[in-house]
Amino acid sequence: MSRKNYQNPKILKIRLIKRQEMWTLTVLGWVIAMALMIYVIFFSITHLYPFLAVTSPIKTDVLVVEGWVKDYAVEQAFAEFKSGSYRQIFTTGGPVEKGFYLVEYNNFATIAAATLKKLGMQPEKVTIVPAPDVIKDRTHSYAIALRQWLASSNSPIKSMNLLTSDAHARRSWLIFQQVLAPKIKVGIIAAKPASYNPNKWWTSSEGVRTVTSEMIAYIYAVFVNW
Repeated sequence: MSRKNYQNPKILKIRLIKRQEMWTLTVLGWVIAMALMIYVIFFSITHLYPFLAVTSPIKTDVLVVEGWVKDYAVEQAFAEFKSGSYRQIFTTGGPVEKGFYLVEYNNFATIAAATLKKLGMQPEKVTIVPAPDVIKDRTHSYAIALRQWLASSNSPIKSMNLLTSDAHARRSWLIFQQVLAPKIKVGIIAAKPASYNPNKWWTSSEGVRTVTSEMIAYIYAVFVNW
């Protein structure tokens, strides 16, 4: 009796490739797409820094300085206090990240306050608000510490201007508004950088690091529900 060879028809239909139609750009389409991409990149580069380093002060007699900023920003805070109608300045900040056991002032809020006094600020006009040591969300911890101080002291403060480092301004403004609203209105002042040209921030390594890292951090802050 002869044996018949049976073949599975499904096996015979297995294919590794197939032909299909697809849409693609024409030469003109690619030219327009590339031009649009270049425009978007150029627009982002020229408008990213002004977006992050926002300055929008309000009329108030209270100025707040993030103590971790560099000396040139503290100097600008001193000049802002002298030129404006301020009566009180707060310094915020957490523990220093290096040399904690070696320096006289081991907290950024204290360092900024001491710097202001060295520049000529009257000691009675400076209030130090130190923040605890945290692993992340340090700006948020500064705002929380300030809110707690104002609540515990029964302060009548209803508005303030916040001064911080240039490209960090947009993020700090957002976080302080979230923490202090609706009882306290917050304006923002971005200190001008001394180590790179803000109009050509992409031409220096520090400018690129600062702007790109702050943009990423701002996106993180926007999508985190405090």
